[in-house]
Amino acid sequence: MTENMRAEKGEKKNLLKSLTSYLRARSIVMLLLGFSAGLPFYMIYQNLSLWLAEAGVDKGEIGLFAWTGFAFSFKFLWAPAVDRVPIPFLEKFVGRRRAWMAAAQIGIMLALIAMSAADPAGNLLVIAAIAVVLAFVAATQDIAIDAWRIEAATDEEQGVMAAMYQYGYRVAIMVAGAGALIVADNINWPAAYQFMALLMGVGLLTALFAPKVEVGEYTPPPRAPLAETMSKSVIGPFKDFFSRYGMHALVILLFIALFRVPDFLMGYMTGPLYIDLGYDKTTIGAVRSGIGLFATLFGVFLGGIIVARMDYRWSLMFGVLSQSLTNLIYSWLALSDATTGGLAFAVVVDNIAYGAAGTILIAYMSSLTNTAFTATQYALFSSFYALPGKFVGGFSGFMVEAFGFAWFFAITAIIGLPAALLIFWLKGSDQYDQSAKPDETAVSSP
Repeated sequence: MTENMRAEKGEKKNLLKSLTSYLRARSIVMLLLGFSAGLPFYMIYQNLSLWLAEAGVDKGEIGLFAWTGFAFSFKFLWAPAVDRVPIPFLEKFVGRRRAWMAAAQIGIMLALIAMSAADPAGNLLVIAAIAVVLAFVAATQDIAIDAWRIEAATDEEQGVMAAMYQYGYRVAIMVAGAGALIVADNINWPAAYQFMALLMGVGLLTALFAPKVEVGEYTPPPRAPLAETMSKSVIGPFKDFFSRYGMHALVILLFIALFRVPDFLMGYMTGPLYIDLGYDKTTIGAVRSGIGLFATLFGVFLGGIIVARMDYRWSLMFGVLSQSLTNLIYSWLALSDATTGGLAFAVVVDNIAYGAAGTILIAYMSSLTNTAFTATQYALFSSFYALPGKFVGGFSGFMVEAFGFAWFFAITAIIGLPAALLIFWLKGSDQYDQSAKPDETAVSSP
């Protein structure tokens, strides 16, 4: 009885410790940085697709705008610069991670203002060019934020940091979703993009005043031959990853690449679906960023608990299947009457799955990095998880025109099954593998 009471007391203490970790200063910073990351992403995709649909742009052309997201997929190509290249003047005061964050956030502000001055009906190519630039600077911000997050917390704290990032991201979704749509409904779309540029100041201030995670004082990087620099900053991170995981590295990258394909494929067509069904922007914004936000926050919290309590393979399985199967709800919505209740149901269920799956994947990818190459290796993982989805997402509009919305969303659900099968061949970090096989560890210990 006494032993059971001690175990129960220990569990309560661990749970209390887990909950209070969400209130740490660096966790709050992660919340604000997640907000900064969510604003531009939503303005590139969900809101831009609504703006283009309202302007009468064909669904096929709207789908092609998903390819602007290749900036997020190929960000590992310039991630070594974020690891190695200093930002003049600013880095001496705030450190490399925060200096890169601040520079990227200023670029995002300028791109959003430029977008507000463009006309999708008059010149779609200008909109596309600005969207590419906006995606590039937003992806650069993500590289710096991910590096700061991983270096600011231990492996055990990455679940909490990932959850706080998702919380901040979802708050940004509420603001960019409901706030921007209300502004667009009552004023116009250019005013909505200008409003979002102003709110990026939250991220800029956070980057300037967040804790500095680099060890030691700033020293200019030593000059070295180009070949040596390339070997250390570009080849080194990839060589390290493959040397640690061997052939399993290929399975890991393939799994990460397939994990989010269902969401990326269907995501750019939800806006055109809402417009086709006859929903107005205020209703869409209220549902997606109101009850939809709270559903996602619950999903993020659920994902953090799952990561902390479950074997990593089972947590990844939950993430894959939940986000894939919930796409079927949009097939049902496409065949239903345009009621607010039906829209709310679809958004709530989908957002819970999306939030949980995102937290689970971020925690898994974070556990695979070597702190010597944090920015580059994490950028590699996050690029692989976005690359296939962005590519096939470019054809989403043509798929809708060929099959209709109902069959399109059903196809996106089926596409998630290969990732579920790969989980059985995955290898995790040493910590993950030990937690997944406690009995074997106990037997082999001296």
